[in-house]
Amino acid sequence: MLTCCPTLQSYSLPYKYLISPVFSLISILFFFSRLLTLHCLISILSFVRFSRTKLMAIFLCFLFLIISSATACDRCVHQSKVAYFSKASALSSGACGYGSTAIGFNSGYLAGGVSSLYKDGAGCGACFQIRCKNAALCSSKGTRVILTDLNHNNRTDFVLSSRAFTAMAKKGMGLDVLRLGIVDVEYKRVPCEYKNQNLAVRVEESSKNPNYLAIKLLYQGGQTEVVAIDFAKVGSSNWGFMSRNHGAVWDSDRVPAGALQFRFVITAGFDGKWIWAQNVLPENWKPGMTYDAGVQITDIAQEGCSPCDDGNWK
Repeated sequence: MLTCCPTLQSYSLPYKYLISPVFSLISILFFFSRLLTLHCLISILSFVRFSRTKLMAIFLCFLFLIISSATACDRCVHQSKVAYFSKASALSSGACGYGSTAIGFNSGYLAGGVSSLYKDGAGCGACFQIRCKNAALCSSKGTRVILTDLNHNNRTDFVLSSRAFTAMAKKGMGLDVLRLGIVDVEYKRVPCEYKNQNLAVRVEESSKNPNYLAIKLLYQGGQTEVVAIDFAKVGSSNWGFMSRNHGAVWDSDRVPAGALQFRFVITAGFDGKWIWAQNVLPENWKPGMTYDAGVQITDIAQEGCSPCDDGNWK
């Protein structure tokens, strides 16, 4: 009896990956396709005689390989519409929980995204390049924004800050674009870049040292999501896990006393990866303070589309 991929049980996604909204059905398919292809072929070719069942198995293995390679893209271009925030106060009350610090992100070029982009908070801090399709009014470069809020209106994929909205325009055309209110756009996710800036951990005001700790990540680079966070006392291998409270805020009520280290689980390509920050919070960490994680994220989580976007918008 043919057993395809006999060693597949040695590969497993952590439970936290499976419950994370980041790992959509298509992402899981891509993950397993890479594992399945090689092991399937080894298993099948170890048999001399080929039955109809074995030939079908070979076909399925190659199909997995084709799907994985043909649809793997660093970025995909999406078509939609965008509007803009009518009130500046909306920038500091976003669902991600960044509060007033959001206004300082990316010089105020901010956005709220629909649920498929917000991803129950996993999309908070993601960067996108957006350009409108009105060639008479808009530049071909567009503008870059950071996602800080959830857009509840499904008429548009994004709601932008007025500064970001007008930045899509050609020189001198900002007010003309603003008068349109809603414009047709194309957009793509791009890496977030913070030059000479590490990932930072901000301790929320609700935290109480020791025991209860709530944090959010600031200046998160790369083009991926943090899907899980573990913590441990520095020097200890006894790891606990945090849960996403809301938006970009993670918390736990079982935090040990002392200096703390963290492990962040991200998506790299189609696979999971640990980012280990070995000494982040001091023993006397305080609510309201921001601490340097000593690491930065540069990985890219691949998407599935055809064709891929390989060009720079200039």
